[in-house]
Amino acid sequence: MKRSTRATIRPFLLSALLLGATVPLTGCQTLGLKSLWPWGKSDDDEAKKINLNDLPPDVLYSNGVDAIQKESYSTAVKHFEAIQQNYPYSPWTTNAQLMEGYTEYRRNNYTEAVGQLDRYIQLHPASKDTAYAYYLRALCFYEQIADIARDQKGTSEALGALQEVVNRFPDSTYARDARLKIDLCRDHLAGKEMEIGRYYEKQNLYAAAIGRYQRVVDLYQTTNHTPEALARLTEIYLKLGMTDEARKTASVLSYNYPGNEWYQSTWDHLVNTGVVNDAGGTLSQPPQQGFFKRNFGWIF
Repeated sequence: MKRSTRATIRPFLLSALLLGATVPLTGCQTLGLKSLWPWGKSDDDEAKKINLNDLPPDVLYSNGVDAIQKESYSTAVKHFEAIQQNYPYSPWTTNAQLMEGYTEYRRNNYTEAVGQLDRYIQLHPASKDTAYAYYLRALCFYEQIADIARDQKGTSEALGALQEVVNRFPDSTYARDARLKIDLCRDHLAGKEMEIGRYYEKQNLYAAAIGRYQRVVDLYQTTNHTPEALARLTEIYLKLGMTDEARKTASVLSYNYPGNEWYQSTWDHLVNTGVVNDAGGTLSQPPQQGFFKRNFGWIF
């Protein structure tokens, strides 16, 4: 997830910051920043020879951006920090605070990035770049989402941060991307519930398994995991001899996913157990009231 996300957003985020800076880089286009780099292509060790306290804020800022492009992130952070320490009332300081958060994000220091972005948001709640700060903060959580075999606390945090972007800036470009990532987070959380549910079912802990599958149905009904959750609920009800519940759950599965592979396997199971006949005449349909919200209430 991390690599594909970065490959898509890196050029966009950097250009967004440069174009959206509160103070324009007068005469300093992105391609011309190298001319302001006093030590050419030298590394961080050579950069230390320059006394950052002697540089004006605009040069510090330009050098910091150039360092990001060269992936010299520690150098970039030093320049942005020098602006904040030496020129606290300069208009460049606001941009430096945001860019420091961005730099920490770029080098995967997510904790530091979130802390810096939180400070920026607190200090500049009305800034036109605050929407971007919220979005970047959400990405810091999003890119730490773990495999479904591990704890999903990070996924929940990412979901909350992304939702905050949507709630605060619903018409922004950031909100549109956040909505897509919210869907992925929800699918990830649903996948975790299904993994636990399948484990419980294998252990014959049917009540616990039903609870997990039911969470998918109730909380993540628009994800790709819902057909399987309904199929497995039907399966457990049949094991427990609850044929009415099995038939009703299969009806919802049939109504919403008539061509899905999980419905086909569920139908075959119902036929093999004699709950329905092969002609399908005994499987009633749920009330025609819309999608899951009403139909799930009808069953459970």
